Amino acid sequence: MSHTYDWPRPALAVDCVVFGAADVRLEVLLVQRGEAPFEDAWALPGGFVRENEDLDAAARRELSEETGVDLAYMEQLYTFGTPGRDPRGRVVTVSWLALVRPGVHRLQPRTDARDAAWHPVADLPPLAFDHARILDVARERLQGKLRYKPI
Repeated sequence: MSHTYDWPRPALAVDCVVFGAADVRLEVLLVQRGEAPFEDAWALPGGFVRENEDLDAAARRELSEETGVDLAYMEQLYTFGTPGRDPRGRVVTVSWLALVRPGVHRLQPRTDARDAAWHPVADLPPLAFDHARILDVARERLQGKLRYKPI
């Protein structure tokens, strides 16, 4: 049975905040975008959810496709849906959080990522979309988790 609606449907995306604990500094995994919008800008790994895809599967797929990193565990962080956050139209993103040892993962940018690299959280390049806000929320969550559940 087919359904039609009188209102537009927003697109659904996932974004992954993968923190790396390297020595005494905290890093985050970023990709350099190879396509518009924000071509050449740094961003969190992520992308659109496919029609029949679970959210966690979409997050793992996008992370693997754009960075070559495959993770056994990521947790859902927050949903971002402010209108205007993506110049292509109305996009809602479900963000994911992970903490890893960066040296364990070999980065292999593919698909629409021109490059993938670890960046010190204290010295980040300008980020595409609203990814600086997503990263701030993720950093707050990580700090909170470390207060009640040490690694």
